[in-house]
Amino acid sequence: MDLISYLPFSLPHPALLAAGVLEGTVLAAVLALTALGLSIVFGIMRVVNVAHGEFYMLGAVLAWFITHTVSGTVGGPPWLGFGIALIVAPLVVASMAAATDWLVLKRLDYDPEATIVATIGILYIIQQLALTFYGPDARPVEAPFDFRVQTPWFGYSGYKLSVVGAAILLMLVVWLVLTRTKIGLIMRATQYDRETAQAFGIPVDKVYAGVFALGAGLAAIGAVLIVPIQQAHYLMGGDPLLLSFIVVILGGLGSLRGTLVAAIFIGLSDGIISTLYEPTLAKILATLLVAMVLVFRPQGLFGARAA
Repeated sequence: MDLISYLPFSLPHPALLAAGVLEGTVLAAVLALTALGLSIVFGIMRVVNVAHGEFYMLGAVLAWFITHTVSGTVGGPPWLGFGIALIVAPLVVASMAAATDWLVLKRLDYDPEATIVATIGILYIIQQLALTFYGPDARPVEAPFDFRVQTPWFGYSGYKLSVVGAAILLMLVVWLVLTRTKIGLIMRATQYDRETAQAFGIPVDKVYAGVFALGAGLAAIGAVLIVPIQQAHYLMGGDPLLLSFIVVILGGLGSLRGTLVAAIFIGLSDGIISTLYEPTLAKILATLLVAMVLVFRPQGLFGARAA
């Protein structure tokens, strides 16, 4: 009799565990993109964007509209409409976010309490507009390509693996922009001291509008990537918003490294627990973990302690 027979619990089948790890990796990749946008906005602007999930939803809805329009008018292979959606939808969402910053947040002088209330209102406005013009139905978007990668136990979607690669590439680009370019230097200068940055001629209002647009655009890209896996729906912004807040709180508000580490942890744990047990259990455990972090390390795992 082997050692495994003495264990008080049964070990999961390797195929089931592998499926959970793969699904968790895809979730972690999209979650990292979405949470990165939320973290950048807070880190530079000190604004908690409660409407972040609705910008995500808007990206998915626009992806469906663009791919449906292209296939109905031009035709062609699925990758054509999806490629256009991957470019156009984030740009449209980013433009709307910049307009929102200019028309609403700037007029509130980015007051923390006022901007929370304002973004809650923006959340409901975007949601109701989507319901009015898009409708209540969940609608699928065809994946740009369809091939399977064979594992020892099963074939896995090649598109899902490409989502992971695309997310890694985009996050690397964002990191390079923030740390190695003049634009990133201006953003960091604005983050450290808004008044001093203005004194040196930095157009802080334009920087804030660009940062808010970048955050929303990253969320929209994540939605476009995931919508061939999950159907577009006007209420789909709730879970990404909750998980993004969990990731940002765990990693530390404004910490890009913490956001990435926390997204990997939450994504993998959610995928594995959802596959082996129940999706609800994964959300419960993640919420309990956030509560413990807030009690014992309020600044998050990689956040700086307040002076």
